[in-house]
Amino acid sequence: MTTESWLRLLGTETEPVTSLGYRSARRGGGSEHLRLPVDRLRVNRVPDGCDAVLVVSDLQGVAVSPLSGATVLLGQAFAEQLEIWAQSELLPAPDRLGVLLAGDLFSAPGADQRGASGPVAEVWRAFAAAGCPFVAGVAGNHDEVDAAEVAGYGPAVTLLDGDRSGWGGCTVAGVSGVAGDPQRPMRRPEPDFLGLIRAVTATPPAVLLLHEGPTGTDPAQRGNPLIRELLESRPPGLTVCGHVHWDQPVARLGDGHVLNVDARAILLEPSLPSSG
Repeated sequence: MTTESWLRLLGTETEPVTSLGYRSARRGGGSEHLRLPVDRLRVNRVPDGCDAVLVVSDLQGVAVSPLSGATVLLGQAFAEQLEIWAQSELLPAPDRLGVLLAGDLFSAPGADQRGASGPVAEVWRAFAAAGCPFVAGVAGNHDEVDAAEVAGYGPAVTLLDGDRSGWGGCTVAGVSGVAGDPQRPMRRPEPDFLGLIRAVTATPPAVLLLHEGPTGTDPAQRGNPLIRELLESRPPGLTVCGHVHWDQPVARLGDGHVLNVDARAILLEPSLPSSG
């Protein structure tokens, strides 16, 4: 089995690009002001028609919309900020920026309740409205989102759950939710969850999108060890996840990498051409 040669990391050290202020629920009650980091990693190549791919997850907060001035979900404010960052030459123009969403995009309106669940369609809509050439993602265990509604935002807007899709020559596979009690929202029995991952990676995609991901190579890189065990025999070039936070967002997985984007955004850009 040959994994597609798209979006393969050329290094594991992130470069800071910018950040966005937001409010999030604080452990113990109330809310706190934080900044969402936007960092860069270099990759070998990006999908045709893109200058970069933006990867985000666990945007569980609220921020001020740069368009309306209203307080909105962090993901919506982030999508609306893309054009401003592009005008400042911090990011490529939105119409040259693919987007991968790894789930958990909801926050209580007051950003004062941890683990709140609710609708996140406005986040998807905002990325589509920004003109991004494709928006693909999975739902997290705190997201209420419908694949049919998401598909209505455009032909290149796709919520993945046990399926695959492709843009610009790059195949992305995804499984939504987490392993757990199926009586709770966005959870499947672990055998079913692993079975879907096994099915979508039978031919390794360029990117595997998960909300709950595998463990990393460091004990602090928490995750599901059974996912790692499964993927080690058929590693995608890049496995993107969130759900739990990693201080160091990158880990090796076979001849590919795991990229954890919990509460962060990573810009995947091609390596700069050598000078001289």
